[in-house]
This record gives sequence, structure tokens and C-alpha cells, in this order.
Amino acid sequence: MRILDSAPPGWLDRRRRLLLDVLLWAVVAAPVGYAGASPPYPPYALPLLLGKLLLFGVAVVAGRRAPLVGLVLVVLGSLVDGNFVFAIPVFSYLAGRRSATAGPVISVFVLLAAGGTALNLGLLGTGAATWFLLASVLLFAAVFPWLVGRYRRQQQELADAGRRHVDALSREQRGAAERIRLRERARIAGEMHDSLGHDLSLIALRAAALEVAADLDDRHRAAAGELRASVSAATERLHEIIGVLREEGGASLRPSGESVADLVEGAREAGMVVRLDAAPAVAELPAMTGHAAHRIVREALTNAARYAPGAPVDVRLSRDGDRVEVTVANDAPPAGPLPAPPSRGSGLLALAERVRLAGGTLDAGHRAGGGFAVRAMLPTTGSPAEAVGAAVDVGLPAHSDEWPGPVDAERRLHDARRRVRRSLLVALVAPVGFALVLSLVYYPVATAGTVLDRATFDQMRVGTARSELVGLPRRQLEAPTAVDRAGCEYYTDGNFPLAEPTWRLCFTDGRLVSKEWIV
Repeated sequence: MRILDSAPPGWLDRRRRLLLDVLLWAVVAAPVGYAGASPPYPPYALPLLLGKLLLFGVAVVAGRRAPLVGLVLVVLGSLVDGNFVFAIPVFSYLAGRRSATAGPVISVFVLLAAGGTALNLGLLGTGAATWFLLASVLLFAAVFPWLVGRYRRQQQELADAGRRHVDALSREQRGAAERIRLRERARIAGEMHDSLGHDLSLIALRAAALEVAADLDDRHRAAAGELRASVSAATERLHEIIGVLREEGGASLRPSGESVADLVEGAREAGMVVRLDAAPAVAELPAMTGHAAHRIVREALTNAARYAPGAPVDVRLSRDGDRVEVTVANDAPPAGPLPAPPSRGSGLLALAERVRLAGGTLDAGHRAGGGFAVRAMLPTTGSPAEAVGAAVDVGLPAHSDEWPGPVDAERRLHDARRRVRRSLLVALVAPVGFALVLSLVYYPVATAGTVLDRATFDQMRVGTARSELVGLPRRQLEAPTAVDRAGCEYYTDGNFPLAEPTWRLCFTDGRLVSKEWIV
């Protein structure tokens, strides 16, 4: 345990890879080692055997970082020793398992096929049957194992994509819960700012009215002033707390069923002088527009009660086509503004964001003759900004390309599944297709001028001179065995795809002495 605890990071992985490489080397080198250790022993048998085993070692080591290099080394080794053929499927499978792309491996297979064809048919002069056998070895010992390895790699990628998809879904669920929590915080903060802040401002206004009342003695007037100052300080502390909690652009709630007229009536009851001019056409507004109008009037009345006590306020709502104009304007306070902490403008910033999300525009500032005015233009029809507002309201991005993990993970999982299905189809169909193409190439070459049909064979009579035989093919096939009867010729009946010899005609002194059908 102490040795394992003190081992450097990755030491066990490196040891495991080393053991696997040694085991792989022992397995693939076993046929070559057995053949080299068995008699008879040709000259330089030991150095040649050591060279072959070293070549296997280099192929195994290179196969970790460059699996294609290991495959090429083994294929080249098969030119020296045929027992290297047993290692080709192993390294082909590893090339498919370890290679990220298929292009380089396919290019190597094409080069090996073209180079082997040119070497065997052109330079060495081997027959078509030998070429077909070597091409079949390349197909089933190299191409097919590589396809299986590639299929296994993509299966692993599919499993990894599935795990990433599950992780992304888990993160999304946690993120959704967090967004709900933050949204609720924003709503609570907005409600505190809009409703409680508004009520505190009205309380301060009532206290200010008591403070200036003529029939109040000095002791009560001082108490009213302290009450006004306390409410003003509490309002400021509430503003600071809400500044920590609220999200800019977060949704705020209004009391259920409260209208602009209800807001104005509440302000009048608190002692404010408010004139309301609302057209009947603005009674029914879209949800986003209605919320924005309610928010504008509430914020403007709160600011007027806070910073311009005693000043009359005009609230006007008018409709022009598909637009609604909301205007709240107050005059300068008759006795000047009451002492209060300076405004930070966060309420107007949040108000401007709400108006923007509703698809409208906001203009707020001091009036030329004194006082303050807030004017907003809002649409009465749905706008794209409502969709954006809904996305902001729940804390989600407004554009589809910015959505979090699960969308991208779902796409990766779908792509991985498609690659696996395609790889499995290729692994099953490609060898059959390649074998068919290989046969279509080999068959015409092997059978050209060597086909003897049965009708012609049956008409041949023993004792007939070779020059008199009608329909005898112009080219012979190679003898099927190394040792055979002398003076015999071999032809095929055209069997597909191997074009094996099926007819044997034997001649003595230029005359047909026997004819046979061979299997």
C-alpha cells in the first residue's frame, strides 16, 4: 500500500500499458518465433529471427502513437516471412480502434493493393490466382478487422457521448432549479421595491403633511418629522438590500387585479394631488404592455412622493393606433424637496429595461419649468421583444445558439449514434462489396481465353490430333498441383469467381489420349 500511495500519478496506467504491449508482442510474434525455432535451420537463422522479433517490438511500440505505422511494418514483414500474416488482422483491428480518422488508413490500403498488384503481376510474374489469393488476404485479414476496430471505437464514442448527455442533463436540471430560485428572488426583490417602496413613500408623505400641519403642537410636529426621517432612512436601507437581491431586467409582480386607477386612488388617499386622464381604449392591453404601464405609473408616483412632496402629478394614458403613450409628470415641490438620500437611478434603469422588453421606448428627465416627467411609448400588439422578455424572465439566453449543455450534448449523441450505425453497415457490407469487386476484376483476367464449355468438351474424341480439335481455348490454366501428368492441359468451365481448372486434356505425340473432368 505504501508503494502504491507513493507512486507518481499515472504510474499504474503506464505499467498496465506496458504489460499489455508485452502480451501483444508475445502473441503476434509466437508464429514467427515457433517457425524460426523449428528445424531445419537455414544460414543466419538466429540473426534473422532476432530481426523479425525486433520488428514486431517496433510495430507494437509504434502502434501506440501511430497505429498505421505498426500496421505497415507488419505488412512489410510479411514479404520476408509469411507468418507475419497472422499479425496483420491484430494490427489492422488496433489501427481501426486507435485511429481517429479513416482517410490515412484507406489511403494505405489502396497503396498496398496497387503496389502488390504491380509487384506480383508486373515484376514477379505471378499468376492471376496468386494475385487473387493475396488480394483476398488483404481484404479479409486487413480491411475487415480494421472496420471492426473502427466500429468498436465509435461504439465507445457513443457510450462517452451518452455519459456526457446524462451529465449535461443533470447540470441543466441543477441550473433550472437555480434559475427558478434566482427568478423568485428577483420577483420578491421587485415586489418589495415596487410595492413596499411605494407604500413607504406614501407614509413619508403623510408624515410630512402632519409635520407642516398648522394645528399641531411642536411636540407632535417633531415626532412627525422624526417619523418622516425614519421612514426615509428605512426606504433607503430597503433600496440597498433590494440592490443586492434583484436582477436587472427581472420580472416584477403587481398585486392581483391592481390597475393604474387603483394606484392613483391609493396615492390620493395618501395626500398626493394626482390627476388621471386615461382613455377608455387603454383599458384592455396585452400582458407585457399592461405590466409595463403599471410599472411606469407606480415608479413615477413613488419618485414624485419621495422627491417632490406636495407637487401635483398628472397621469395620462392615450392610445394612437397600435401604440400607447404613458406620461407621468409632476411640478416642482412648493416648499422644495425634503431631505432625502440622493437618487441612484436604479429604479429608472429597471423601468427602462421593462419598457424595452415590452417593445417600447422610455424618456425621463427634468422639465424646463421645473418638475420631472416620465414618458413611455408602448406597443399594443405582440412584439419579438416579448419573446426576449420571456427568456430574460426565466434566466435563459434569448438565442438558440446560446442554450446550455443538453442541446449540444443531444446533438453529439445523435451524431455518435449515426456514426456507429454507418460504421456497422460499412463493416458488414464493405467486405462483401470489396470481395465482389475483387472477383469482378479477377474473373475476366483469369478466364480470358481459358474457358472450355461442356458441349465442346463432349464433342472431342480421343485419338484426334490436337490441331484438329474444334473450339480448343487459346490459353491454358496453370496445373492445379505441383506434380502432375506430363503433356496435359487444363481449362476451366468458367466457374465464378475462382475460375478453377475443371477440364484436363492429355496429349501424346500431338494426339488426344484422355479427357477428364476434375474437381
